[in-house]
Amino acid sequence: MYRYDQYDHKMLEDRIAQFRDQTRRFLSGDLAPTEFLPLRLQNGLYIQRLAPMLRVAIPYGMLSSTQLRKLAFIADYYDKGYGHFTTRQNIQFNWPALEDVPDILAHLAEVEMHAIQTSGNCIRNTTTDQFAGAAANEIEDSRPYCEIIRQWSTFHPEFAYLPRKFKIAVCGTTDDQAATQVHDIGLYIVRNDAGELGFRVLVGGGLGRTPVIGKEIRAFLPLHELLTYLDAILRVYNREGRRDNKYKARIKILVKETGVDAFRDKVEKEWRAIKGGPLRLTDAEIERCRNYFQDPAYKALPAESTVLKEALSKDVLFASWVAHNVSAHRKSGYAIVTVSMKPTGVAPGDVTSGQMQYLADLADQYSFGEVRISHEQNVILADVEQDALYALWQALRAERLGTANLGLLTDIICCPGGDFCALANAKSIPIAESIQRQFDDQTRLQDIGELSVNISGCMNACGHHHVGNIGILGVDKKGQEFYQISLGGSSDDNAALGQIVGPSFAQEEVPGVMEKIVAVYLRQRGKDERFIDTFNRIGIDPFKEEVYGKAH
Repeated sequence: MYRYDQYDHKMLEDRIAQFRDQTRRFLSGDLAPTEFLPLRLQNGLYIQRLAPMLRVAIPYGMLSSTQLRKLAFIADYYDKGYGHFTTRQNIQFNWPALEDVPDILAHLAEVEMHAIQTSGNCIRNTTTDQFAGAAANEIEDSRPYCEIIRQWSTFHPEFAYLPRKFKIAVCGTTDDQAATQVHDIGLYIVRNDAGELGFRVLVGGGLGRTPVIGKEIRAFLPLHELLTYLDAILRVYNREGRRDNKYKARIKILVKETGVDAFRDKVEKEWRAIKGGPLRLTDAEIERCRNYFQDPAYKALPAESTVLKEALSKDVLFASWVAHNVSAHRKSGYAIVTVSMKPTGVAPGDVTSGQMQYLADLADQYSFGEVRISHEQNVILADVEQDALYALWQALRAERLGTANLGLLTDIICCPGGDFCALANAKSIPIAESIQRQFDDQTRLQDIGELSVNISGCMNACGHHHVGNIGILGVDKKGQEFYQISLGGSSDDNAALGQIVGPSFAQEEVPGVMEKIVAVYLRQRGKDERFIDTFNRIGIDPFKEEVYGKAH
């Protein structure tokens, strides 16, 4: 992990002192709400439906056990004993008192954390594959490049007030787990015909009111020109993006209205003027950032574990958990464990202070003191010895963290919705819980197989409902909460936007509608077909007929 230098510590110290004084002046009436608004947003502070909300940055989803324990302390001392992991691999605290926020930021700084650029019209937290550096199918570790982007973008003077918020994702694996194609800029690490590393560059993806899959503007960008090309894209957007209407201010609107070819031409022209300049990465700079992500002290282990093999043969529940929640590691004798934070009855993404403490202890014991957060709102222990998997699973089960539902219907991505967010049209959490309870049978879940469900409480799409195999959107109908359902979305390599089934449903109808959708899939699926495969083959009409009746 990146370790702060003297400059970083001094910068955070000064920043916190500034915000402490700004908060004091606001509370005393010396700063108007409109004057305080941009200042608090720059420090990750929102005003939600019931209380302030503080969003804390977790760069590229990585946390040390020490940092996780600090988050647990903040949850207990300044909040209501829990936090919420987001789809940008960050954590939110929903109940801090405004006057306490400067103190919270000071606590975060003690463990090299902050809330800078987690809100506002700036470059947000760069996300990546949660298995980066450990995945067996990795082309190149994406974390050094995420760190390079983080250092370049933090407090960038030219891009501090963009037309709208800006999100970047980097994928270094052959299978995309970072939803790269629905970001303002999506970067895939690739090799050209000569075997050289570089980036495939996509621009103009995003969800919200106008969902768009990103468009390729460069098939291969040389590795050393990463920042010059990003700078060129941001310059064009900053200059030409709309500022008169926030709903039309994202780069996806600019790309659509300009046309992808014309937009590419503008970027390439800008890039030619700056490529090879001061922002060009040197080998030394790339190596400097790679050195932050050195391998931990791996043991020399055999490829197959006899201990694991025996446990799998004796415990069917453990075998089910391994099949769903354990992934291949690039290092012989190790495995990647994803801890599901989605047991039935728990709001997806919520994590208690006790769970944070417990996970920090497990990270120290089993995974070199490190955890990762995924954009699916789960927790990863990336470096677990295969011999230790059974003991780890038993420890997780003891705290209701051993649910074997990763990638299954109850592994729901969900925003906080109307229970917290002032922007939401409807509640999200009760819908997630009702679906979890409707399908709370492990044998049945396994029979249904891989199926993603994403829920958003409004069109801002923080729950990524557009790219769920089944997407659920909260809508307002004359002051009543209803839910619109879409099918066929995907955030993987073949990213797709879901198609709306039809008119929306009342809250109590949603579990029954889900039953009908699943029933069509089970009747129609071919051998080894996932839900998304069946949908792509038969289309939406059979689902519509089942949900609304043949006369619809």
